[in-house]
Amino acid sequence: MASVGTNWSGFYEYSASTVHRPRTVDEVQELVARTPRIRALGSRHSFSGMADSAELVSLEALDPDIRIDADTETVSFNAGLRYGDLGTALQAQGWALRNLASLPHISVAGAIATGTHGSGDRNGTLARAVAGLELVTASGELVTIGPIDESFDGAVVSLGALGIVTRVTLDIEPTFDVRQDVYEGLTWTRLIENFDAIMGRAYSVSVFTDWSGESVGRVWLKSVIGSARPPRELYGARPAAVEKHPLAEMEPTNTTQQGGVPGPWIDRLPHFRMEFTPSNGNELQSEYIVPRRNAVAAIEAIRALNARITPLLHVSELRSMAADSLWLSGAYETDAVGIHFTWRFEPDAVLALLPIVEQALAPFGARPHWGKLFHAVDRSLYPRLGDFVELAERLDPERKFGNEWLDRHVF
Repeated sequence: MASVGTNWSGFYEYSASTVHRPRTVDEVQELVARTPRIRALGSRHSFSGMADSAELVSLEALDPDIRIDADTETVSFNAGLRYGDLGTALQAQGWALRNLASLPHISVAGAIATGTHGSGDRNGTLARAVAGLELVTASGELVTIGPIDESFDGAVVSLGALGIVTRVTLDIEPTFDVRQDVYEGLTWTRLIENFDAIMGRAYSVSVFTDWSGESVGRVWLKSVIGSARPPRELYGARPAAVEKHPLAEMEPTNTTQQGGVPGPWIDRLPHFRMEFTPSNGNELQSEYIVPRRNAVAAIEAIRALNARITPLLHVSELRSMAADSLWLSGAYETDAVGIHFTWRFEPDAVLALLPIVEQALAPFGARPHWGKLFHAVDRSLYPRLGDFVELAERLDPERKFGNEWLDRHVF
C-alpha cells in the first residue's frame, strides 16, 4: 500500500496506509472502536516512528470549538488545534498561555504528549499547563481525566499510548507583552561562570551555539514588559545591531521581531512567526534534558565533543524549565536544562554520533526529548515508568495504540 508520506523533515516515512480525518468526536469514537491498530498524527514534527501505526487519525478537521472560562482561567478546545491558532484566539480575548515552544506551528496535543517545552526558569513544560484531557480509549469510550484523578500526572505526557486525545483544557492568564533582545559575543568562560544568572536574566532565555571557538554564539532574552529591562551588556555580550536568525547563515525574515520592540506574547515567545515556514525541514533534531544541578557539567561534556559535533550541526540551543510532577516529563521532579541539537541532514553520521553523545551525558541524568531522535532511554531515570505501563495496560489491554517505537523504548 502507498505510504501516507513523511514527517516534517522528510527523514521518517510513515508505514501507515491510511490517515483518517474525522469531523466529529463521535466519528473518532466509531473509528477507534473498529480499528485494530491506530495512533494519532499531529503536525508531523516528531523525528521518529513514535506516531506511526497501521492506521493513523488526524484531528485537524474537528471544529476547534475554543471555549474560554474566565472564572477558572482555563481554555478548552478540540485537540487538532495548533499553538499559533490557539494563541491568536486567546490574544483576541485578552488572554495568554504562560509559555510557548520555538515553533507555533506544532499541534497542542502532540506537544503535550511528548513533553515539549519553551524556556524560562519559572516556566514549566507546555504539558504543565494542562488542566484536563478528554480521550477516546481502545473500546471507543470517551474518558475525561483531570487533576483530581490519581492517573492525571501519568496521562498528560502520554506518548499517545493511552488513547486518542480529542479535547484539551489548559490554564491561561491575562495577556502580556514581551520584548525580545539578542546579544552577541558571550564567551564560554563567562557563560559557565554565570550560567544561573544568565538563564534567569529574563522571562525566557535561549542560548544558541555551535560549540566551537571561544564565543558561545547568541543569547536571546525575552522580557515581559513591566518587569526588569534587559541589560545594556550581558556579561560582556552586547546587543546585536540588527535582527538575527538562530542560524548564522540565514536571514531573519521568518523570526519573530527582535530589537526590543514590544509585542504580544504570541508574537514574541516563539522564535518563528506562524505565517512563515521556519526552515526547509531538511534537518534532524535531538534534545537531552538534564537536571539543573548538572547543567554546567553536562554542557562542558558536550563541549569536549565539539570536534565531532560541530561539523554535523546547524545549531544547538540551551533552554531552562521548571520542575513538574508529570511521570514521563523530562523535568519530572527537577528543574532542568534542555540541550538541543539541530543537525544537518546527514542521517547515517548523526545516528552514529548519538550513542557517543548519550554516553557523555549519561553521568548527568539526561532524559531524551521523546519527540526527537535518540539512541536509547535509561528507564531508571523515570521512577513512575512502571506506573505508566500499568496505566497503559489498563486503558489499552490489547495495545491498540502501541507500536514498535513504544515497545522498544517504553514497554
